[in-house]
Amino acid sequence: MKTAVLAAALSLALAFPALAAETRCGWIQNPTPANWWLDDAENTWTIMTQGSGDEPEGMDLIPDISEHDYVQTNGNYGYACACMSVETDGKERITRILSFRQLKLAKCRADKALKFPG
Repeated sequence: MKTAVLAAALSLALAFPALAAETRCGWIQNPTPANWWLDDAENTWTIMTQGSGDEPEGMDLIPDISEHDYVQTNGNYGYACACMSVETDGKERITRILSFRQLKLAKCRADKALKFPG
């Protein structure tokens, strides 16, 4: 009986691997309503897109980025520099936000691995 339970537990663990938090730092962009992504040194990570209903858990952890060091590009919209603890789908989408910290723009501007937003 114990062997069957252990085998079942192992099957579930392999079928549903534990999601690991990743730290992603780079340009957080909000160019238009409900469109958000993060460009880090590895990828462009979609956080959410308008009308898709794909808002990740933890989106409320991102404050109004315009209240800190940020660049306005379109009315009340723009970009900033940030580090986030997130879970991703491993490809291009942030599926859960665990924490958010906005940084000075100079931090991202000085990082040669980051492409400038635009």
